[in-house]
Amino acid sequence: MILLEINNRILEDTLTVKFKNALSGAKVESTDIILADFDGVLFHISNHSGDKTKLKVSISLKFFKELEEHGAEDLLKREYGSYLVHPAEEGYSVSLVFDLENIPNDWEELVKKVGLLKRNCFASVFEKYFEFQEKGVEGQRRAVINFRDDETLYVEAQADRVTVVFSTVFKDEDDVVLGKVFMQEFREGRKASHTAPQVLFSHREPPLELQNSGAKVGDNIGYITFVLFPRHTNVTARANTINLIHMFRDYLHYHLKCSKAYIHSRMRAKTSEFLKVLNRARPEPKITEKKTITGRTFVRTER
Repeated sequence: MILLEINNRILEDTLTVKFKNALSGAKVESTDIILADFDGVLFHISNHSGDKTKLKVSISLKFFKELEEHGAEDLLKREYGSYLVHPAEEGYSVSLVFDLENIPNDWEELVKKVGLLKRNCFASVFEKYFEFQEKGVEGQRRAVINFRDDETLYVEAQADRVTVVFSTVFKDEDDVVLGKVFMQEFREGRKASHTAPQVLFSHREPPLELQNSGAKVGDNIGYITFVLFPRHTNVTARANTINLIHMFRDYLHYHLKCSKAYIHSRMRAKTSEFLKVLNRARPEPKITEKKTITGRTFVRTER
Protein backbone atom coordinates (compact mmCIF):
# COMPACT_ATOMS: atom_id res chain seq x y z
CA MET A 1 0.00 0.00 0.00
CA ILE A 2 1.16 3.53 -0.73
CA LEU A 3 0.86 6.49 1.59
CA LEU A 4 -0.81 9.59 0.21
CA GLU A 5 1.21 12.79 0.36
CA ILE A 6 0.19 15.00 3.26
CA ASN A 7 1.20 18.14 1.37
CA ASN A 8 -0.40 19.74 -1.67
CA ARG A 9 2.13 19.26 -4.44
CA ILE A 10 0.48 21.67 -6.91
CA LEU A 11 0.43 24.42 -4.30
CA GLU A 12 4.12 23.90 -3.56
CA ASP A 13 5.10 23.83 -7.24
CA THR A 14 3.14 27.02 -7.94
CA LEU A 15 4.75 28.90 -5.06
CA THR A 16 8.20 27.63 -6.05
CA VAL A 17 7.79 29.00 -9.58
CA LYS A 18 6.49 32.34 -8.30
CA PHE A 19 9.34 32.75 -5.80
CA LYS A 20 12.03 31.71 -8.29
CA ASN A 21 10.71 34.12 -10.92
CA ALA A 22 10.67 36.95 -8.40
CA LEU A 23 14.23 36.21 -7.25
CA SER A 24 15.48 36.10 -10.85
CA GLY A 25 13.92 39.49 -11.60
CA ALA A 26 11.36 38.18 -14.07
CA LYS A 27 8.23 40.19 -14.74
CA VAL A 28 5.63 39.64 -12.03
CA GLU A 29 2.33 38.42 -13.47
CA SER A 30 -1.14 38.35 -12.00
CA THR A 31 -2.24 35.10 -10.39
CA ASP A 32 -5.64 33.47 -9.96
CA ILE A 33 -5.54 29.70 -9.38
CA ILE A 34 -8.05 27.47 -7.57
CA LEU A 35 -6.93 24.01 -6.39
CA ALA A 36 -8.98 21.15 -4.97
CA ASP A 37 -7.89 18.73 -2.26
CA PHE A 38 -9.39 15.83 -0.32
CA ASP A 39 -12.41 16.34 1.98
CA GLY A 40 -13.85 19.17 -0.10
CA VAL A 41 -10.91 21.47 0.66
CA LEU A 42 -10.16 24.31 -1.77
CA PHE A 43 -7.04 26.47 -2.16
CA HIS A 44 -7.00 29.84 -3.88
CA ILE A 45 -3.75 31.47 -5.01
CA SER A 46 -4.25 35.10 -6.01
CA ASN A 47 -2.89 38.63 -5.68
CA HIS A 48 -3.66 40.47 -2.45
CA SER A 49 -5.75 43.62 -3.04
CA GLY A 50 -4.84 43.55 -6.74
CA ASP A 51 -1.10 44.03 -6.02
CA LYS A 52 0.91 41.67 -8.22
CA THR A 53 3.85 41.73 -5.81
CA LYS A 54 1.67 40.36 -2.98
CA LEU A 55 0.81 36.68 -3.32
CA LYS A 56 -2.12 35.40 -1.26
CA VAL A 57 -2.82 31.74 -0.45
CA SER A 58 -6.23 30.94 1.01
CA ILE A 59 -7.76 27.67 2.14
CA SER A 60 -11.44 26.80 2.54
CA LEU A 61 -12.49 24.09 5.01
CA LYS A 62 -16.18 23.61 5.69
CA PHE A 63 -15.36 22.40 9.19
CA PHE A 64 -12.87 25.14 10.17
CA LYS A 65 -15.22 26.60 12.80
CA GLU A 66 -15.09 23.25 14.62
CA LEU A 67 -11.28 23.22 14.42
CA GLU A 68 -11.15 26.77 15.83
CA GLU A 69 -12.79 25.46 18.99
CA HIS A 70 -9.70 23.29 19.50
CA GLY A 71 -6.99 25.89 18.98
CA ALA A 72 -6.53 25.96 15.20
CA GLU A 73 -5.99 29.73 15.22
CA ASP A 74 -3.18 29.54 17.78
CA LEU A 75 -1.45 26.70 15.94
CA LEU A 76 -1.56 28.61 12.64
CA LYS A 77 -0.09 31.71 14.31
CA ARG A 78 2.70 29.53 15.68
CA GLU A 79 3.45 28.01 12.27
CA TYR A 80 2.97 31.00 9.93
CA GLY A 81 3.43 34.06 12.14
CA SER A 82 3.24 37.37 10.29
CA TYR A 83 2.20 35.72 7.03
CA LEU A 84 -1.25 35.04 8.53
CA VAL A 85 -3.71 37.85 7.72
CA HIS A 86 -7.08 38.81 9.18
CA PRO A 87 -9.72 38.77 8.02
CA ALA A 88 -9.28 35.87 5.64
CA GLU A 89 -10.32 36.17 2.01
CA GLU A 90 -14.09 36.18 1.62
CA GLY A 91 -15.42 32.63 1.30
CA TYR A 92 -12.23 31.11 2.73
CA SER A 93 -11.14 30.07 6.22
CA VAL A 94 -7.46 31.11 6.38
CA SER A 95 -5.31 33.40 4.26
CA LEU A 96 -1.53 33.84 4.05
CA VAL A 97 0.14 36.73 2.22
CA PHE A 98 3.72 36.78 0.86
CA ASP A 99 5.68 39.77 -0.46
CA LEU A 100 7.44 38.80 -3.68
CA GLU A 101 9.76 41.79 -3.22
CA ASN A 102 10.90 40.54 0.17
CA ILE A 103 11.34 36.78 -0.09
CA PRO A 104 13.16 35.20 2.90
CA ASN A 105 16.39 33.25 2.48
CA ASP A 106 14.72 30.05 3.71
CA TRP A 107 11.91 30.34 1.17
CA GLU A 108 12.14 26.65 0.27
CA GLU A 109 11.25 25.68 3.85
CA LEU A 110 8.47 28.23 3.77
CA VAL A 111 7.03 26.66 0.61
CA LYS A 112 7.00 23.24 2.27
CA LYS A 113 5.26 24.69 5.31
CA VAL A 114 2.57 26.32 3.14
CA GLY A 115 2.04 22.98 1.37
CA LEU A 116 1.12 21.59 4.81
CA LEU A 117 -1.56 24.22 5.46
CA LYS A 118 -4.41 21.71 5.46
CA ARG A 119 -2.46 19.32 7.67
CA ASN A 120 -1.69 22.08 10.16
CA CYS A 121 -5.35 23.07 10.37
CA PHE A 122 -6.22 19.45 11.20
CA ALA A 123 -3.33 19.12 13.67
CA SER A 124 -4.82 21.42 16.29
CA VAL A 125 -7.45 18.97 17.52
CA PHE A 126 -4.92 16.12 17.77
CA GLU A 127 -2.28 18.19 19.55
CA LYS A 128 -4.86 19.37 22.08
CA TYR A 129 -5.96 15.86 23.05
CA PHE A 130 -2.43 14.46 22.95
CA GLU A 131 -1.49 17.08 25.53
CA PHE A 132 -4.52 16.14 27.65
CA GLN A 133 -3.31 12.55 27.68
CA GLU A 134 0.27 13.56 28.43
CA LYS A 135 -0.84 15.65 31.44
CA GLY A 136 -3.27 12.96 32.63
CA VAL A 137 -6.30 15.23 32.15
CA GLU A 138 -9.55 13.25 31.95
CA GLY A 139 -13.21 14.15 31.62
CA GLN A 140 -12.74 16.57 28.73
CA ARG A 141 -15.55 16.81 26.22
CA ARG A 142 -15.04 14.61 23.17
CA ALA A 143 -14.03 16.48 20.01
CA VAL A 144 -16.48 16.04 17.12
CA ILE A 145 -15.29 17.21 13.69
CA ASN A 146 -17.75 16.83 10.79
CA PHE A 147 -15.02 16.84 8.16
CA ARG A 148 -17.38 15.68 5.39
CA ASP A 149 -21.13 16.09 4.88
CA ASP A 150 -21.91 12.59 6.12
CA GLU A 151 -18.70 11.56 7.89
CA THR A 152 -17.31 12.52 11.29
CA LEU A 153 -14.08 12.38 13.28
CA TYR A 154 -14.19 11.80 17.05
CA VAL A 155 -11.22 12.36 19.39
CA GLU A 156 -11.22 11.59 23.10
CA ALA A 157 -8.39 11.59 25.67
CA GLN A 158 -7.92 9.37 28.70
CA ALA A 159 -5.06 9.12 31.16
CA ASP A 160 -3.35 6.28 29.30
CA ARG A 161 -4.59 6.64 25.72
CA VAL A 162 -6.20 8.78 23.04
CA THR A 163 -9.06 7.24 21.08
CA VAL A 164 -9.64 8.43 17.52
CA VAL A 165 -12.75 7.22 15.70
CA PHE A 166 -13.55 7.79 12.02
CA SER A 167 -17.07 7.27 10.77
CA THR A 168 -17.19 6.61 7.04
CA VAL A 169 -19.84 5.89 4.44
CA PHE A 170 -19.37 3.07 1.93
CA LYS A 171 -21.12 4.01 -1.29
CA ASP A 172 -21.29 0.42 -2.61
CA GLU A 173 -21.90 -2.93 -0.95
CA ASP A 174 -18.60 -4.13 -2.42
CA ASP A 175 -16.79 -1.38 -0.51
CA VAL A 176 -18.05 -2.83 2.78
CA VAL A 177 -16.52 -6.23 1.95
CA LEU A 178 -13.21 -4.74 0.82
CA GLY A 179 -13.18 -2.42 3.83
CA LYS A 180 -13.45 -5.39 6.19
CA VAL A 181 -10.50 -7.01 4.42
CA PHE A 182 -8.41 -3.88 4.87
CA MET A 183 -9.31 -3.63 8.54
CA GLN A 184 -8.35 -7.27 9.03
CA GLU A 185 -4.93 -6.46 7.57
CA PHE A 186 -4.54 -3.61 10.04
CA ARG A 187 -5.36 -5.93 12.91
CA GLU A 188 -2.88 -8.50 11.60
CA GLY A 189 -0.26 -5.76 11.31
CA ARG A 190 -0.25 -5.41 15.09
CA LYS A 191 1.16 -8.95 15.31
CA ALA A 192 4.12 -7.93 13.15
CA SER A 193 4.77 -4.71 15.08
CA HIS A 194 3.95 -4.55 18.77
CA THR A 195 4.38 -0.77 18.71
CA ALA A 196 1.51 -0.31 16.23
CA PRO A 197 -1.72 1.21 17.57
CA GLN A 198 -4.74 -0.98 18.15
CA VAL A 199 -7.24 -0.77 15.28
CA LEU A 200 -10.90 -1.79 15.61
CA PHE A 201 -13.63 -1.89 12.97
CA SER A 202 -17.37 -1.96 13.52
CA HIS A 203 -20.01 -2.18 10.81
CA ARG A 204 -23.55 -0.72 11.05
CA GLU A 205 -23.30 0.08 14.77
CA PRO A 206 -20.99 2.66 16.38
CA PRO A 207 -18.38 1.43 18.90
CA LEU A 208 -19.11 1.49 22.62
CA GLU A 209 -17.33 4.84 22.99
CA LEU A 210 -20.01 6.46 20.83
CA GLN A 211 -23.10 4.82 22.29
CA ASN A 212 -25.90 7.35 22.91
CA SER A 213 -23.92 10.06 21.12
CA GLY A 214 -26.17 10.34 18.07
CA ALA A 215 -23.66 8.56 15.83
CA LYS A 216 -25.19 7.29 12.60
CA VAL A 217 -26.36 3.72 12.15
CA GLY A 218 -26.81 1.95 8.81
CA ASP A 219 -25.78 -0.89 6.53
CA ASN A 220 -23.33 1.37 4.67
CA ILE A 221 -21.81 2.94 7.79
CA GLY A 222 -18.45 1.86 9.17
CA TYR A 223 -16.48 2.99 12.22
CA ILE A 224 -12.69 2.69 12.45
CA THR A 225 -11.19 3.15 15.91
CA PHE A 226 -7.52 3.86 16.62
CA VAL A 227 -6.29 3.47 20.18
CA LEU A 228 -3.16 5.62 20.50
CA PHE A 229 -0.87 5.04 23.46
CA PRO A 230 1.79 7.38 24.92
CA ARG A 231 4.42 5.99 22.55
CA HIS A 232 2.31 7.42 19.69
CA THR A 233 1.35 10.72 21.32
CA ASN A 234 4.58 11.85 23.02
CA VAL A 235 6.33 15.01 21.83
CA THR A 236 8.83 13.21 19.58
CA ALA A 237 6.28 10.94 17.88
CA ARG A 238 3.13 13.04 17.69
CA ALA A 239 4.04 14.93 14.51
CA ASN A 240 4.37 11.68 12.55
CA THR A 241 1.21 10.30 14.17
CA ILE A 242 -0.75 13.37 13.05
CA ASN A 243 0.70 13.13 9.54
CA LEU A 244 -0.55 9.57 9.20
CA ILE A 245 -3.86 9.61 11.02
CA HIS A 246 -5.40 12.79 9.59
CA MET A 247 -5.20 11.25 6.10
CA PHE A 248 -6.58 7.85 7.08
CA ARG A 249 -10.07 8.27 5.63
CA ASP A 250 -8.68 9.35 2.25
CA TYR A 251 -6.05 6.59 2.42
CA LEU A 252 -8.74 3.94 2.99
CA HIS A 253 -11.08 5.02 0.21
CA TYR A 254 -8.21 5.58 -2.22
CA HIS A 255 -7.10 1.98 -1.78
CA LEU A 256 -10.68 0.71 -2.02
CA LYS A 257 -10.97 2.36 -5.43
CA CYS A 258 -7.56 1.04 -6.50
CA SER A 259 -8.51 -2.48 -5.40
CA LYS A 260 -11.77 -2.38 -7.35
CA ALA A 261 -9.96 -1.08 -10.44
CA TYR A 262 -7.40 -3.89 -10.14
CA ILE A 263 -10.12 -6.54 -9.70
CA HIS A 264 -11.99 -5.22 -12.74
CA SER A 265 -8.83 -5.25 -14.87
CA ARG A 266 -8.13 -8.87 -13.84
CA MET A 267 -11.73 -9.84 -14.65
CA ARG A 268 -11.47 -8.29 -18.11
CA ALA A 269 -8.15 -10.03 -18.74
CA LYS A 270 -9.55 -13.41 -17.63
CA THR A 271 -12.67 -12.92 -19.76
CA SER A 272 -10.46 -12.22 -22.77
CA GLU A 273 -8.54 -15.46 -22.12
CA PHE A 274 -11.78 -17.47 -21.89
CA LEU A 275 -13.00 -16.03 -25.19
CA LYS A 276 -9.75 -17.09 -26.86
CA VAL A 277 -10.16 -20.64 -25.52
CA LEU A 278 -13.75 -20.79 -26.78
CA ASN A 279 -12.71 -19.56 -30.20
CA ARG A 280 -10.01 -22.23 -30.41
CA ALA A 281 -12.54 -24.91 -29.38
CA ARG A 282 -15.00 -24.01 -32.16
CA PRO A 283 -15.11 -26.90 -34.71
CA GLU A 284 -13.94 -26.19 -38.26
CA PRO A 285 -16.72 -26.40 -40.89
CA LYS A 286 -16.64 -29.61 -43.02
CA ILE A 287 -16.67 -29.09 -46.80
CA THR A 288 -17.87 -32.03 -48.92
CA GLU A 289 -18.10 -32.28 -52.73
CA LYS A 290 -21.24 -33.82 -54.28
CA LYS A 291 -22.26 -34.69 -57.87
CA THR A 292 -25.68 -34.48 -59.42
CA ILE A 293 -27.18 -37.18 -61.68
CA THR A 294 -26.05 -35.19 -64.70
CA GLY A 295 -22.46 -35.16 -63.52
CA ARG A 296 -22.31 -31.59 -62.25
CA THR A 297 -20.52 -30.97 -58.96
CA PHE A 298 -21.44 -28.70 -56.09
CA VAL A 299 -19.96 -28.02 -52.66
CA ARG A 300 -22.03 -28.39 -49.51
CA THR A 301 -20.83 -26.70 -46.32
CA GLU A 302 -21.83 -28.56 -43.19
CA ARG A 303 -22.40 -26.52 -40.03
